[in-house]
Amino acid sequence: MDSRVEDFLTTAQEQQVIAAIRTAERTTSGEIRVHLESHCAGDAYVRAQEIFHLLKMDNTKEENGILFYVAVTDRKFAIIGDKGIHKHVGDEFWLSIKELLRSRFRESVFHTGLIEAIHLTGKKLSQYYPWDINDTNELPDEITTS
Repeated sequence: MDSRVEDFLTTAQEQQVIAAIRTAERTTSGEIRVHLESHCAGDAYVRAQEIFHLLKMDNTKEENGILFYVAVTDRKFAIIGDKGIHKHVGDEFWLSIKELLRSRFRESVFHTGLIEAIHLTGKKLSQYYPWDINDTNELPDEITTS
C-alpha cells in the first residue's frame, strides 16, 4: 500500500471513521463503506463504480449500499449510492454530501469530513431503510484500500 494512503488517516482517525460507520449502521439496514487508494488515472466516479462492484456493494438485499471513494494522491473522491437509496434521495442529496466532503478536504480535515458525511448518510438511510431486528451486517465496516 502506498504510504500516502497509509498517512491519509492516522490509526486513531481510521478507528473514528469505522466507529462512525458502525454508529450509522445501527439505525439502518443500509451498508456504508470507505475505500482509499493512491491513484485514479481517470474519472473518480467511474473508478468508484468499479470498486463498488469489486466490494460486492451492488449485491445488498435492498440495494442500499453507499461507497465513499478517495484517491489520496490525486486528490479525487466520489460517492456512489446503489439504486435503492438513490431513487429516494436523488442527485441533490449526493451533491450536498460531495460539497461537505470537498469543504472538509480543503481544510485538510479528512477524517472529520468522512465522519460528518457518514453520519448524514446514515440519517438519510434510516429514513428509508430503518434498522430491523432481523437485519444483518451484509458487508464489513473496515476501510478498504488498493
